[in-house]
Amino acid sequence: MDKSTNFGFETVSFAEKKEKVREVFTSVASQYDLMNDLMSLGVHRLWKAAMIKALPLKAKDRVLDVAGGTGDIALGILKSYPYLDLDITICDLTPEMVNKGRDRAINKGILKGLHWSCGNAECLPVADQSFDLYTIAFGLRNVADIDAALTEAVRVLKPGGKFFCLEFSKPIITGLGRVYDWYSFSLLPVLGELVAKDRAAYQYLVESIRRFPDQELLADKMKQAGFVDIQWKNLSGGIVALHSASTTKG
Repeated sequence: MDKSTNFGFETVSFAEKKEKVREVFTSVASQYDLMNDLMSLGVHRLWKAAMIKALPLKAKDRVLDVAGGTGDIALGILKSYPYLDLDITICDLTPEMVNKGRDRAINKGILKGLHWSCGNAECLPVADQSFDLYTIAFGLRNVADIDAALTEAVRVLKPGGKFFCLEFSKPIITGLGRVYDWYSFSLLPVLGELVAKDRAAYQYLVESIRRFPDQELLADKMKQAGFVDIQWKNLSGGIVALHSASTTKG
């Protein structure tokens, strides 16, 4: 029998969550970037910039950006480090999101150094120990089996490879959680209905944030998967956290 997980506040099987997540992002793909701005009041751009700035990139590194969606992280990396001659593979579960990201790159005239593919974070279509760096931004909470995805990240990274995860987390400032809850549950689904014509999708996205492991629990899951040198940095009072880690050098 298929194991169960959460889809927002609903309990579903792993297989059901994968299909439901794909449906959500198929529905919102055309308005996804606009909705990110509305949902975070534009602050998601600062969070992603902080992640990109923290990446310990070297010349010729191979980067895997999982749940890369519309290409924000990959394109940001290339813009920030044009002198490193990086090779970046973007992998996302939803074809519509991949297509949007590819079109965006083409429209910007960015063709070199990017590879686009569809795949599940729990079973990536790439070889063992083939990447120097793994990034995932606001995607891990949408994975049905987080533990499997973290184990898979260890598999695809080279010995001593680096892992970076940017994700919503638990506010650490007194009172911030209540304000954030009010904003999330009262306004975001309404924005989803008005802008993306899909209230249910954004209700799920809000609920998925509340069901995601907090800073310490995610770090523990990373340790159990085999990562070492695990750290995290809270952004915006812990609304978002940037976790990082390494694989063993072997």
